[in-house]
Amino acid sequence: MYNAALSKPLPIFHPMHALYLKPKEHHRIQKGHLWVFSNELANVPRDIAAGETVQLFTHDKKFMGTGFYNPHSLIAFRLLTRKDEQPDKDFFLKRFLEALKLREKTYSPEETNAYRLVHGESDGLPGLIVDRFNQAIVLQAFSAGMDVHLPLITGVLQELFKPEVIVVRNESILRELEGIPLYKDVVMGDRKATKQTIYDAGISYDVDVFEGQKTGFFLDQRENRRVIRKFAKDAEVLDVFTNDGGFALNALYGGAKSAILVDASQEALQRAEHNAKLNNFSEYSLVAADAFDMLEQMGEAKESFDLVILDPPSFTKSRKNLPGALKGYKRLNKLGMQLVKNGGFLATASCSHHVSEEDFLQTVHQAALAAGCQLRLIYKNSQPFDHPVLLSMPETSYLKFACFYLTR
Repeated sequence: MYNAALSKPLPIFHPMHALYLKPKEHHRIQKGHLWVFSNELANVPRDIAAGETVQLFTHDKKFMGTGFYNPHSLIAFRLLTRKDEQPDKDFFLKRFLEALKLREKTYSPEETNAYRLVHGESDGLPGLIVDRFNQAIVLQAFSAGMDVHLPLITGVLQELFKPEVIVVRNESILRELEGIPLYKDVVMGDRKATKQTIYDAGISYDVDVFEGQKTGFFLDQRENRRVIRKFAKDAEVLDVFTNDGGFALNALYGGAKSAILVDASQEALQRAEHNAKLNNFSEYSLVAADAFDMLEQMGEAKESFDLVILDPPSFTKSRKNLPGALKGYKRLNKLGMQLVKNGGFLATASCSHHVSEEDFLQTVHQAALAAGCQLRLIYKNSQPFDHPVLLSMPETSYLKFACFYLTR
């Protein structure tokens, strides 16, 4: 058993430094936001380490709360609590139990054995993601403060859930903005246990939480995958950016006649095929190709489908690239619409945080005009129950999903 994270020393709690906001910079925190940017702080003591727990005060010394400080990040302070308390074992245990209560209310063990336990800021733990896949737990830390506390966090999760394995997937480039290294590691348990079988609403998936994308499997489309079943009966389906095959498998579960799974990654298609076989589905085919190229070729060949699903990766990580992202979404959706039969369905998504729902739907509408078709919005959704959104923090909302009935 390899136990690297637990072998590291736990954080030692010292008397907290005090940070002061500049005049009039307290309003956003006061309204529920959890971040303070470096240019909003008054002079900062030089002896505060990255990830250290500090107290935040207004310019006139009114206490605002306790959180993590990082002198190397634009997001200089992340609020943990509005109380004067340390992020110790009891603190994390309380937050994990609060988060678990929501998941247990919204997902039964009969329904699924995989869910997001902690969705960062939305669960009062800024910069931390915790996903549970059957007997495996996967952590991601996006802030220096959470990074410092990973040994403590790992210990609490181990005590609470007694998993077979805990994996840290700290590979996001967001960590570079915090000045902390990228890596992945098995910090508790056996490497063999990183392969788990999960189930969700009647469909099983084999996931590898050490080698798979992100934390091993995309849980955020779970509700939307199920909705696809309503439109899939006897349908010929095209699932573009299929990844592990989630949408296509739900379409086949819903009675689809056939499904074509498209992805540029051979590894993703191998996972999708494995999952199709795991569920005894046979009416499918796999295509390894660039999505845009494949859609254009299918359009030129006059192919058509009853249901086209477009679930692309994020087209932009920053607001400055928004115009290019919207252009990409318009082109993708136009190509997809051209393959939908008259009276068929288009399901389309965006996971780009910087693309608002209004911008996304407007872009899809512009694509419909360019494709010469009429769309009727019949369903729209965002994130599932285990990816909650803080109304005070638009940053916690990112997923847009919509289904359309298409006619010409």
